[in-house]
Amino acid sequence: MIENPTDEENFKVSIEGTYMRAEHKNSSPFVAVLLPTYCEAKNIEYLIREIQELRLNLTIVVIDDSSPDGTADLTRKLQKKYGNINLFVRPEKSGLGTAISTGFKYVLSSLLKKPDYIVTMDADYSHNPKDIPRLIEMAEKGYDLVIGSRYCKGGKTIGWHWTRWLISHFANFMASKMIRTRIQDCTSGLRCYSLKYIKSVISSLHSQTYEIQIETIKQARNRGFSIKEIPITFANRKHGKSKLTKAEIRSFLFYIVRSLMRPVRS
Repeated sequence: MIENPTDEENFKVSIEGTYMRAEHKNSSPFVAVLLPTYCEAKNIEYLIREIQELRLNLTIVVIDDSSPDGTADLTRKLQKKYGNINLFVRPEKSGLGTAISTGFKYVLSSLLKKPDYIVTMDADYSHNPKDIPRLIEMAEKGYDLVIGSRYCKGGKTIGWHWTRWLISHFANFMASKMIRTRIQDCTSGLRCYSLKYIKSVISSLHSQTYEIQIETIKQARNRGFSIKEIPITFANRKHGKSKLTKAEIRSFLFYIVRSLMRPVRS
């Protein structure tokens, strides 16, 4: 566990034993599940318990932005029960993009056993943990980036007002045009990455907020990694309020406009 680090690049710590109990004797892939959190005390305990019930060969990495509601304290409580939970507490709320990048760096630098795959998902229960095995199954077929898609055939959303659905569809349409891809859900946060892909792009990820989802697809396309969408059902968060701020929305839209004005490498 790392708390209040002064230098997020310094991940060289010993965490031996934090994931060893999660290892199975069979040959199932080892998976790291990243959970970026901010004020998810009403969700985090139930979510982690449900992930554990999947009985996968995994470790869980919680990247918490010093949530004032006690999210980190609940995670510490679960660490006493499960031997495969890692907690990284950042000094302040610094954006989803940096949280995911921090999680990637933590996995690469601090876990004694490196995972075969890294799964990212929202911590607010909008993503169903039961979809994780489906992502891994597809990744094992050779795909480097598997996206849980709301908009490919079979995917859907639950609990959204039509205006939110329309804005999301438009943003994804623009994003797909921007990076010249046929991916229909470029902003989905439920994903499975191969370790090979993460090692290749980690030094090139610079997104601060939600544009990280588009940047990782763009990097995969530019570097020749394989991408696959599978349908999921996205449900509106069960508890708490959305953490998406107006500033983050502006940053995301600016990223799309700026990228559209730049040529995309073939």
